[in-house]
Amino acid sequence: MSSRHAVAPARSVDDHRHGIEDLLRPLAAREIDSVPVPRALGRRLAQDVFSPLDLPVFRNSAMDGYAVRADSLRTVPVTLPLAGVIAAGNTGELVLAEGSALKIMTGAPLPAGADCVVPVEHTRTDGDTVTIETARAAGDFVREPGKDVRTGQLLAAAGTLLLPRHIAALAAVGLAELPVTRRVRAAVLTTGDELVPAGVPLLPGQIYNSNGIALAAALTDNGVDVVSVAHSTDDPAEFRQRLAEATAAADVVFTSGGVSMGDFEVVKDVLAELGGRFGPVAIQPGGPQGLTVVDGVPVLSFPGNPVSTLVSFEVFARPILRDLAALPPIPTSEVPLLDPIRSPAGRRQFLRGTLTPDGVTLPTGSGSHLIVAMAHADVLIDIDPDVTELPAGALVRVQPL
Repeated sequence: MSSRHAVAPARSVDDHRHGIEDLLRPLAAREIDSVPVPRALGRRLAQDVFSPLDLPVFRNSAMDGYAVRADSLRTVPVTLPLAGVIAAGNTGELVLAEGSALKIMTGAPLPAGADCVVPVEHTRTDGDTVTIETARAAGDFVREPGKDVRTGQLLAAAGTLLLPRHIAALAAVGLAELPVTRRVRAAVLTTGDELVPAGVPLLPGQIYNSNGIALAAALTDNGVDVVSVAHSTDDPAEFRQRLAEATAAADVVFTSGGVSMGDFEVVKDVLAELGGRFGPVAIQPGGPQGLTVVDGVPVLSFPGNPVSTLVSFEVFARPILRDLAALPPIPTSEVPLLDPIRSPAGRRQFLRGTLTPDGVTLPTGSGSHLIVAMAHADVLIDIDPDVTELPAGALVRVQPL
């Protein structure tokens, strides 16, 4: 057997994942981006953000009703003359004359001289008068300036993952942009003479390139900015060129294909010369894996079978990428098997499964090329390497896809 095809001892799944985490953890110290508030959803604040103003900004009505002086309601019912209407957005300086009422809409500024609002449902109108049937105290149904937040008060702390409720508060105080941690930038590079883009008629021996699209979707779904998706044939010179373009644009590069034991493994051949570590991991699917640092940029190399590519991403890359994006970890749980299973000794198997109210079942077909079968799965079933078979009813770990 040639040295090219010598088989190194298989690394454990945890060992390989920790190696990836060690390479990507320094990306936590990324620079700050300034993004418009409407585009800040799902981003992580890089700095504390303080309110530039009081909110509410001015005294305003909490109800549709009538602005009056509480002193006018000492005896009820009482009929008062109507002096006009104040709509939300009114910018004029209105003054309430003593002994009168002004009709007012929710959110409209309270006129000078008024100190409470009577809800419309507690009144009766008759032409130019309103009869108020319930007494009110000063301050009733009035929103005072700064009741919600004061100028200089902390709105959101550094590290906050911005959810819709945060966006609402930050927009309400008039902020246009926010300081956020720049997202991790990733490039995807697929390889293989057999791959062609969608829309091109297939020749014998060709298949459509799904891995580039799938990896880009998985990265985006986990808080990563995909800066490029490229493809290289099995020509080493072309791969070197595409790799140089990817590492120049990204914080991390994901390759797919070219890492196994065949005669045309361009990724392994090129990256091994640059110090890349290639070899088997005790996992099924996705055994052939590679890790390299090229010009300071981590390059994660996954096998080219579509299911192997996606399972590799889910198991090895998704946890650290979600952590870097300040997204919550994917929870695991234990559920009963609905079908008996067999698993190869010595390899940690990740079977595709479908959750039901009664447990987890296996879609038909477990081959690493069966990407459509994987589309019908919604969890990975995690089987320890020392387990070779499990009966129906056994509890197994599952993680959502």
